Amino acid sequence: MLRYLIRRLIWAVALFLTVTLIGFVLFYLIPADPAKFACGRACDAAQVAKVAHYLGTDRPVYVQYAKFLGRLLPFDFTHWHFKAPNLGRSFVNRQSVNSIVGAAAPQTASLVFGGLVIWMLIALPVGILSALRPRSLLDRISMTGVLVGISAHPVWLGLIFSYFIGYKLKWTPIANYANFFHPLYGQPGGPIQWAYHLILPWFTFAILFAAVYVRMIRANVMETMNEDYVRTARAKGAPEWRVMRSHILRNALLPVVTMLGMDVGLALGGAIFTETVYSLNGLGYQTIQSLNNYDSPTVLGILVFATTAIILMNLLVDVLYAWIDPRIRLS
Repeated sequence: MLRYLIRRLIWAVALFLTVTLIGFVLFYLIPADPAKFACGRACDAAQVAKVAHYLGTDRPVYVQYAKFLGRLLPFDFTHWHFKAPNLGRSFVNRQSVNSIVGAAAPQTASLVFGGLVIWMLIALPVGILSALRPRSLLDRISMTGVLVGISAHPVWLGLIFSYFIGYKLKWTPIANYANFFHPLYGQPGGPIQWAYHLILPWFTFAILFAAVYVRMIRANVMETMNEDYVRTARAKGAPEWRVMRSHILRNALLPVVTMLGMDVGLALGGAIFTETVYSLNGLGYQTIQSLNNYDSPTVLGILVFATTAIILMNLLVDVLYAWIDPRIRLS
């Protein structure tokens, strides 16, 4: 187990360095000067040069990258004390990237993990029941729903839900976010308002994933039901519920766990469509705004957060593998 964790940590560091280096090089190769955007159109060449020197964009890319990595280290070798990783400051408004990511990440995380609960609550029972009764009415309805869910774009779904459920029926809000812990004065907040404002974004975000997971769970369960060890367990007189729990689901859910870990990590940076429709100031929205302004510190800060999330989710998936199937040994 220890050797496995060490290997995973080495892989995580290598992946982190690769992703951040590629991000730095891409911003360095873009034919645009961030100093001009930070300075404004009224600045002349001399003022732009001063701004570039102040921001550090006039230095070679390897020097900028080395300083970026130095800020991320959790230990200050100059004063010999531990510190929080520093993602730098925005080129546009000089705001701390830590605070930008810290304000946007809860909204994206609330959307993604709430949507995860909904799509798994839909996908697990529907996928399993469809596999147990292939070609039945339930199976045909669920496969039709899968086709619709995969084909419908989140923006279209969001607009439809907002118009009919939010605007016409007035059952839910159609925009904005309610803070779970510390709402601003005069703004809605608390657990109830938080969930109330996220009902439509959750379902909009979950429909596509629910459709994909229904099809995947159905296929895995049907394939596992034809395995030799399942037929052997039934021949020995094992109850059907035990065969389903211990032999079919444990093996059929292994690919689902793998996809779940990957999808959650990627969705943290890919929920831009749902965030745009419902005016959620999340990571996807911040990424688009920062790319439009060539604000590389903010984009790289979000990239660091998303990369770390993906690495942690993949590590959690590998640990869950051993819990679901004891035959798998991490070492």
